[in-house]
Amino acid sequence: MKNILIINGPNLNLLGKREPLLYGTRSFEEYFSSLQASFSVRTPASSEIKLAHTQHNSEEALIEALHAALEKGCDGVVLNPAAFSHTSIAVADAVAALAGAGVKVVEVHISNIFGREDFRKQSYVSKYAAGVISGLGLEGYRLAISFLVQAE
Repeated sequence: MKNILIINGPNLNLLGKREPLLYGTRSFEEYFSSLQASFSVRTPASSEIKLAHTQHNSEEALIEALHAALEKGCDGVVLNPAAFSHTSIAVADAVAALAGAGVKVVEVHISNIFGREDFRKQSYVSKYAAGVISGLGLEGYRLAISFLVQAE
């Protein structure tokens, strides 16, 4: 079984309401239900996938969620650190701790951070992530999970 935790950062609780041209019109809860169904149907029982998700608007809570992923033995983390990507060395350090312990983290951004304001082009997290997916909308989460499922 693969245990994969999706951690969303600040303001992502507003998906579906916040800037729909940039972030779409679906809430993450709606998307997560379809994501769970997709992986339960496409995955053979011998390689069952358990998906969970959490969202935090505070830096401290986001870091605690990353620590919990390590403590609970998650096999991989899909992380959308949102604005903390560009501002938080502490979040980057937490991701580095997971990577150092062998837990792969895929950084996901719904919008193309490289096509936006200059300050969004810098991510402190990317250095420690196994990979970065940016600009593919919510589909980025599915791609990140597919990568983690196949990763050894």
